[in-house]
Amino acid sequence: MRKLLSDMVIGESGKVVKVNGEGAIRRRLFDMGVTPSADVYFRKKAPLGDPIEIRIRGYELTLRKAEASCVEVVLD
Repeated sequence: MRKLLSDMVIGESGKVVKVNGEGAIRRRLFDMGVTPSADVYFRKKAPLGDPIEIRIRGYELTLRKAEASCVEVVLD
């Protein structure tokens, strides 16, 4: 099942399928290791839903919801 990274629930895991977005946002995500075929685990969400924390490539990464909505994942 495909889902946006921003729509995942705490404890879900999956694999990055596609990184949408343009320019600086897309480049920033790639630079942080958010690339297709990377395994991702949704760890935490701030009380108001922004930002979120994921585990990807062995480290914890905090993303804004706008950035996370550019990433498509397929759930395990």
